[in-house]
Amino acid sequence: MAVVVGYVPTEEGRAALHRAAQECKLRQTNLVVVNSARTKELDAADAARYDAELVGVRAELDSAGVGNEVRDLVKGMEPAEDIIAVAQEVSAEFIVIGLRRRSPVGKLILGSNAQRILLEAPCPVLAVKAES
Repeated sequence: MAVVVGYVPTEEGRAALHRAAQECKLRQTNLVVVNSARTKELDAADAARYDAELVGVRAELDSAGVGNEVRDLVKGMEPAEDIIAVAQEVSAEFIVIGLRRRSPVGKLILGSNAQRILLEAPCPVLAVKAES
């Protein structure tokens, strides 16, 4: 079993990564980091920046003693589909996702990826917010 985290290089993504790493240390399990970015084509500079970010993620998890696998699914499906598919593949104990703060109107509708993961995940989902 493993914990799966949906990761994007934002405050919310980093909050989800840190919480997922904490849970893995407590549970003595591995972390599968899923970076899924199908929504836009990346130019060379953006691709290099994402690669460097993921190298940093691996290094951070390694130095924290968290067994990990980083999956960069840039040409994958929609992020929710990628995360759910990986969770099913690894028989995830649970999924960790980051949520961003929303305006009062935005609170009526949860982000489409977050909503889909919460509703369709084959396991529990832990949603975290970045610190204020």
